Amino acid sequence: MSARPSPSTPLPEARRAARGIPQWSRDFGMGAKFALTGGREAWVRVLLTAVGVGLGVALLLLTTAIPSALASRHDRERGRNDMTYQSVVEKKSDRTLLIGTADTTFRDLDVRGRVVQPEGARAPLPPGVKKFPAVGDMVVSPALDRLLKSSDGKLLRERLPYRVAGTIADAGLVDPHELAFYAGTKDLKATTHTTGRIERIDAFGSSSQGEQMDPVLLLLVLIVFVVLLMPVAVFIAAAVRFGGERRDRRLAALRLVGADGRMTRRIAAGEALAGALVGLVLGAGFFLIGRQIAGMISVFRISVFPSDLNPAPALVALVAVAVPAAAVAVTLFALRGVVIEPLGVVRTARPSRRRLWWRLLLPLGGLAMLYPMIGQGRSNGNFNEYLVVGGVMLLLVGITALLPWVVEAVVNRLNSGGVAWQLAIRRLQLSSGTAARMVNGIAVAVAGAIALQMLFAGVDGDYTKASKNDLSRAQMSIRVPDGVAMSEVVRQLSTTKGVRHTSALGTGQIGDGRNEPERQASVTVGDCTALREAAKLPSCHDGDVFAVEDAKWDQHTANLDMAGNKLFIDPSYGTSEKGKEIPWTVPKGIKIADSREDPTGYERGGFLFTPGALPEKAASTVEGTVYLQLDESVPDVREFVRNSAAKIDPLADPDNWAATTQSKRFTSIRTGLFVGATCVLILIGASLLVSQLEQLRERKKLLSSLVAFGTRRRTLSLSVLWQTAIPIALGLLLASVVGLTLGTVLLKMTDTPVAVDWASMLSMTGIGAGVVALVTALSLPPLIRLMRPDGLRTE
Repeated sequence: MSARPSPSTPLPEARRAARGIPQWSRDFGMGAKFALTGGREAWVRVLLTAVGVGLGVALLLLTTAIPSALASRHDRERGRNDMTYQSVVEKKSDRTLLIGTADTTFRDLDVRGRVVQPEGARAPLPPGVKKFPAVGDMVVSPALDRLLKSSDGKLLRERLPYRVAGTIADAGLVDPHELAFYAGTKDLKATTHTTGRIERIDAFGSSSQGEQMDPVLLLLVLIVFVVLLMPVAVFIAAAVRFGGERRDRRLAALRLVGADGRMTRRIAAGEALAGALVGLVLGAGFFLIGRQIAGMISVFRISVFPSDLNPAPALVALVAVAVPAAAVAVTLFALRGVVIEPLGVVRTARPSRRRLWWRLLLPLGGLAMLYPMIGQGRSNGNFNEYLVVGGVMLLLVGITALLPWVVEAVVNRLNSGGVAWQLAIRRLQLSSGTAARMVNGIAVAVAGAIALQMLFAGVDGDYTKASKNDLSRAQMSIRVPDGVAMSEVVRQLSTTKGVRHTSALGTGQIGDGRNEPERQASVTVGDCTALREAAKLPSCHDGDVFAVEDAKWDQHTANLDMAGNKLFIDPSYGTSEKGKEIPWTVPKGIKIADSREDPTGYERGGFLFTPGALPEKAASTVEGTVYLQLDESVPDVREFVRNSAAKIDPLADPDNWAATTQSKRFTSIRTGLFVGATCVLILIGASLLVSQLEQLRERKKLLSSLVAFGTRRRTLSLSVLWQTAIPIALGLLLASVVGLTLGTVLLKMTDTPVAVDWASMLSMTGIGAGVVALVTALSLPPLIRLMRPDGLRTE
């Protein structure tokens, strides 16, 4: 009778399970040892894998650092905020500071300017500034300092007549390439109202969290991140499979010395794990290098301080765990259908046909996740971020699942052709999976770019508004500063180089009572030429007054312009200052004029005064604007205008007219997409080049043998080109279909009419094809070297 095992005695199953974990670790360790101590060939293979993984890891780390960089920029921007726009101004004390906005534009670069005048010893210092600049001095950002010292900054130096006395530290700048300055002055005057140009403050900074982003912009941000990260993940998955054919021969040798099938797969996974771990180290190094470079370059005028690029520790840990785990999982998954025998790996024969049904489940699942949000638009709250991310990921991952099937289905039907074509087709028939892996990343990137282009083009009209400004009548305008005569501003601007014509119009308010009149109308002041820009005049001489009764939104002029009516001009128009109203009596025989839109597209009504007709005391009550027609053929004509305006008033900032205006948030998201897409394209090109070189290296003996038997190098080169071109063409075609599908769904989600921007779609496809063409061209010199007879040498 057999003895019953005691409770303390482990069962055979338990003993096998207990041995399982050490066995896995030993097999992984053996694979890592083969990878790291297998000689020159092994080191080259590990290096190729590590470089591919490292590039992806570096981009992942840079991407995970973006939220930190954006938060740091926002904190610095909020910390230096000096515009309060309060209805009640701070009282003067030894803790207050007068600060004026002196922003300007140099060519197409924004310059942030402030003039400061401390009112006491404890006045708040701007962030990044050690002490207030003296009168006539300024402290500047390092980027502005470089620009002013360069030959390109000559016109800007004329506009900023201050001596550079120091630089602004990083704490006072949003990025290292920002152009900014603080200038000292003694000419600022506080008023009893705030204008948004001169403020009295006792502290810098704002606790405001800013305007909440609307749902469509949040959707754009989510899609941008997913579209940029998916190609990176695909390339990392492809990189860990470098050296597949040479690995197959090693695995067959292991089977020959007694290893079973499971053990060989674990050893292969260990080799991939070693390459992934080395890739993590290289990725960290690439990230640190890129982190420093990020502070020196500006992509689409976006740059960050290196100290801002700090990935969250949790995200770093996730990348550190996910990349090696993905390497093991991808390797085991790739070997699931491979028979490893002592005499070889059953992969050189024709593989079994791939099945389509399960590959279709991925994109269909993605569409199913996005379907509940169709028609939601921006009026029904935020989109479900989990469904959005999951649905887009499944659609893009579906490309990587469908592409091998598409490549196999097509190349199996391609037979006839020349020698180069036959060599390429036969190679693709034997290793269509390898060819598809090379193309997967570019196809995913192109599909995401097409979808985003459709979405951006579809919602562009919601964030881009056509300007009402008539650019045929004026191209710039400037507000007349307080205390400066409108005629003086016109005189100085008229003599500016490149200015063809100026017209000045003053605006005020008139009513039928001194305090809170029941009926009001607008007042427009200008000479006859300027008034004709705002109305159709019968005849005009200085001293004339006109009434415009047919303007839109004007309800009271017809009742106010009766001869003998005593009206009062408001002295506080455009301000909150109170003063004594200026009386004016409607003269007999007042002329009637017809309305006309002024250069800004506004239809003025009310009373039109020539300078001789306006009461003397009322001249200071109108808010003047000068409109300028420019000679666009004069280089830097706008800079000459800005320089003239700065001489009139250092706080003057002329408006540059444009046909459209666009939301700054929408523009920043689009710029972020361009920056990210540039980085991803660089990664795509580098990874494709590494992959191409790895495949050529594996075929070194085959290529040398073919040349030795008389095959022309031109034929082999063409065959390699065909091996790249066919999968790329199929991948881009599949990417276009998926991209159009995803773009259509996203437009329907935002409740936007579906329209295809064919030019953008073709450009995205062309960029993807161009990257591949460049990589192929760079791989031709190594290919020619690999065809030499010495490639037949072996040990």
